[in-house]
Amino acid sequence: MADIHIEEFYRDSGIALVQLYSVFPRRINLFVEDIAGPDEPDEFGLHSSRHMACFGALLWLEEEGLLRYVDTIRQEALDQAVLTRKAFILLNTPAPLDLARTLSLPEPGVPEPDSPLPASVRQDRSSWVHVLRQSIRGGHSPTLSRAMQAAFFAPAGN
Repeated sequence: MADIHIEEFYRDSGIALVQLYSVFPRRINLFVEDIAGPDEPDEFGLHSSRHMACFGALLWLEEEGLLRYVDTIRQEALDQAVLTRKAFILLNTPAPLDLARTLSLPEPGVPEPDSPLPASVRQDRSSWVHVLRQSIRGGHSPTLSRAMQAAFFAPAGN
């Protein structure tokens, strides 16, 4: 059986990185609820363990140099979050060509019949951020976990 908390970590991290990439280079408030879903603090004002795990994943991304932020907004958001150079380069790097097949994702750059894709679109669809977006859209946790593992632990330049 898979470690659910690790799959949730990969999901939360992937969603956060894709959200930040989609507005780069702007800084945004990155809310835990936008990533992990709504949370109602208990009678003591404490968040659920799921909420705190997502918040912890965001803090880990900062500790590992993948994002920056100015401050936390309680335990609910990161204030003025932005991707680091390291994360921006990683997300723009082409993913291995066979990765889409391995993850059962649509082939990068393979057009619909009778509609060839321009080179710029094929290049965009080969990037790590595209692989992560496709994995998130697919909604299959093991696929997203494998994509995140490949992105985080890929040798430099792959």
